[in-house]
Amino acid sequence: MYHIPVLLNECIEGLNINPEGTYADVTFGGGGHSRAIMERLSTGHLYAFDQDEDAAKNVIDDERFTFIPQNFSYFKNFIQLYHNGKIDGVIADLGVSSHQFDTPEKGFSTRFDGKLDMRMSQSNPVDAATVVNTYDHAALTKVLSLYGEVQNAHLVASDIIMARESSPIETTNQLKEAVQSRLPHGRENKVLAQIFQALRIEVNQEMDALERFLSQCADVLKPGGRLVVLSYHSLEDRLVKNFTKTGNAEGIEEKDFFGNALTPYIIINRKPIVPSGEEIANNSRARSAKLRIAERK
Repeated sequence: MYHIPVLLNECIEGLNINPEGTYADVTFGGGGHSRAIMERLSTGHLYAFDQDEDAAKNVIDDERFTFIPQNFSYFKNFIQLYHNGKIDGVIADLGVSSHQFDTPEKGFSTRFDGKLDMRMSQSNPVDAATVVNTYDHAALTKVLSLYGEVQNAHLVASDIIMARESSPIETTNQLKEAVQSRLPHGRENKVLAQIFQALRIEVNQEMDALERFLSQCADVLKPGGRLVVLSYHSLEDRLVKNFTKTGNAEGIEEKDFFGNALTPYIIINRKPIVPSGEEIANNSRARSAKLRIAERK
């Protein structure tokens, strides 16, 4: 299985699909969400985005489907290129696919030894080995602390720098060995996952890409169009929450002359929707998911 979609029914319900409407799945992956959307369309159309070359193998052979092999930060440009007008809904699942985690040579997982890569797109000139072997202490500390919420990030960064001085850190196992002494007993896997997550976010500039994507959505959606976003860590969720609440990354509410909020969205669910215990039991990668839904005013 390439990937088990998280909160699939809730996402599809959140899109409030018009069978004749136009939709975008900006994180196509294995196509789980896309196939569920296609089942609801009659004469509508779906545009799917993914920068991972492997995702192209899952494209849907249907004239109502268009695959765009690009990062979603270029979402608005490509929708305007392919489609005349605004669209009825957009969905983004910000998680790494099971396929990516389960492919050792991609270097995303702590479970396998593989090249320290972590690139979502092979056209990216910066891989995880570049970050680990070239960032100075301050930059490494910032990445680990901000994107991984790693405790004692400055000490972990020091250990990485000390290890790379004897020889470059080029594999996931070499990285694990470099930080081994900083892994708290009983929580080794959790902290390793935080370190790997931090490097992955930095390599792929995920927060910048997400902010660019979210800043374009209000311009692309029709009034009544839905924005559906699944996030997996607090930084992503905060950014999604800020954009849906205020229309900007900072979460600063702007008001008109009469004191009315100028947000472009109506928030559909005040609190994020989270997976049930049953779904988490069946798919452990769902455990940190949060779903937010907003409607274009």
